Amino acid sequence: MNKLSIQKEVSGNVDDICQRVTDAIKPVGFGILTRIDFDQKIYEKLNEKINRCVILGACNPKLAFDAFKQSTDVALLIPCNIVVREIEAGKVIVEAMRPTMMLEFVKGVAKSDWILKAEFDLENVILAL
Repeated sequence: MNKLSIQKEVSGNVDDICQRVTDAIKPVGFGILTRIDFDQKIYEKLNEKINRCVILGACNPKLAFDAFKQSTDVALLIPCNIVVREIEAGKVIVEAMRPTMMLEFVKGVAKSDWILKAEFDLENVILAL
């Protein structure tokens, strides 16, 4: 674990882990707004192959709205990306930037209880995978 992100190595394949993440974040108020199959886009645009890598755009609408009311600059950081990246066959890293660190970039948004809760919930979801 590092200061910038929450991450965990898990066993499985990228698609199954993406589904597990999607299912696990719902009970804490998050949903997936976007999915980018980054490896496929790199191949499509550059004809280069990389390990499977999917970027899930996650959002908790209530928390996002509360932050947006403090500073509309928050919209630059929404959705929160959760990256599901294959290290090798059967091993996947799941990682997300810590909400408290993301909001360091935005002046006028206090590290309130709801930001800490969002990070706590996201960390618990990832660590429970």
